[in-house]
Amino acid sequence: MGRPDGKKLKNLGVEYLVGAHVMKERTDAMNMITIDLPEAPMKEYLNRKRKEGKRYSHLTLILAAMVRAFAEYPQLNRFVVNKRIYARNEISVGMVVLKGGKIDGASTISKMKFPPTGTIDEINDIINAYIATNREEGDINSTDKLANFLCSVPGLLRVAVNFVKWLDKHNWCPKAIIEASPFHCSIILTDLASIKTNSIHHHIYNFGTTSISLAMGNLREVPVRKKGEVVFERCLPLGIVTDDRIVSGNILGLAFRKFEKYLEHPDTLELPPEKVVSEI
Repeated sequence: MGRPDGKKLKNLGVEYLVGAHVMKERTDAMNMITIDLPEAPMKEYLNRKRKEGKRYSHLTLILAAMVRAFAEYPQLNRFVVNKRIYARNEISVGMVVLKGGKIDGASTISKMKFPPTGTIDEINDIINAYIATNREEGDINSTDKLANFLCSVPGLLRVAVNFVKWLDKHNWCPKAIIEASPFHCSIILTDLASIKTNSIHHHIYNFGTTSISLAMGNLREVPVRKKGEVVFERCLPLGIVTDDRIVSGNILGLAFRKFEKYLEHPDTLELPPEKVVSEI
């Protein structure tokens, strides 16, 4: 039986089949790394665009570069359910937003959807609309409404979560639940820099289908060697956690090197990608 959020992949290498059986849970297969993204090219670009009347953020740059990497390396957008590997049919990002923008207030989580052809302007518009909508007080998104309903009856949340896990495992989970679930997405993103906190390696959940988490932290000084001398370079740390079962290490490395190059030259994100690769 098919899934509303992806297509089962066939004829994959034996290493994928073995990996999916040996590492049964997503947390068994977590690979973690931190990459330090040089601040200078991002800051220069953000300042230059601000003078032109366009206000982007580091978050916009990160997601625009990530969406571009997904467009070129669709293997990043795979997920594993019940030892089977699927290609996701959309690029979606789950992210927590503080209600009213208050650090000590309530928060909510939903997800954004991005077209693989998205330019930095399109990505920025989607992010701004998402944040503005979710900062409103009250239960305004489907995730909030579903969560509050499940918590309103004692024991209902536990039963519901176990039931949804069972449905998901057998590809019977309704599209409406997958649409409302922030755990069924390409990436879980945590912007810790917005609350003045250092980067972490955020776990990927066994519940749902998320295969990658990204955590942005405070800017920091990183020692690098330049022209035979060690200097300190201001960088934005990004904690990355991936599901080892979805893609080989060499493809993952190529994808994140391209991701870093886009952030070294953000102007390249102003045009759509020359080519979008798809596994669907």
